[in-house]
Amino acid sequence: MLVPLLAGLGLGLSLIIAIGAQNAFVLRQGLRREHVGWIVAICAASDAILIALGIWGLGALIQAADVLLVVVRIGGAAFLTWYGVRSAIRAARPGALDANPAGAPTSLRTAIVTALALTWLNPHVYLDTVVLLGSIGATYGDGRWWFALGAALGSVAWFTALGFGSRLLRPLFARPVAWRILDALIAVVMIGIAASLLLGL
Repeated sequence: MLVPLLAGLGLGLSLIIAIGAQNAFVLRQGLRREHVGWIVAICAASDAILIALGIWGLGALIQAADVLLVVVRIGGAAFLTWYGVRSAIRAARPGALDANPAGAPTSLRTAIVTALALTWLNPHVYLDTVVLLGSIGATYGDGRWWFALGAALGSVAWFTALGFGSRLLRPLFARPVAWRILDALIAVVMIGIAASLLLGL
């Protein structure tokens, strides 16, 4: 029980900590202190669902469905490009940021839709959770669900720390220039991931 649990926790954390679209959005919302609980819950729950689907064997099905992978890649690339361009525009326009580093508030609906899209339209999420974690977890036989639980706990721990812990960086982001740099980095990450998805076709 303990071995697959710790293996799932370690591998889950190693995959999720890498900077990506999802993490960049959680960080930004955490710094803004906007709907953080909702965002953390959506990201962690989505990961848990995808990990469970991988353990059930959906990973092998997705690997075999070449057309589905192409559709998901194109859709994900389009969304990430759109989000990256929006971040680049925010970074390029000083007027878009005022003395309040949070800027214009994001509605709960927009935050939820964005979190869902960054998770479910991102093929890298499927490759990491469904295919990779699902494939490795299956090797633990009867302990595969403990492996899945460990990976899901890693996701919960990471998103909670990132979302609620990012407020410790708030003094740094009290200056508008810091927000411009963050938005510029987010734009580079989003567009870079989108390009890698299209190049992988």
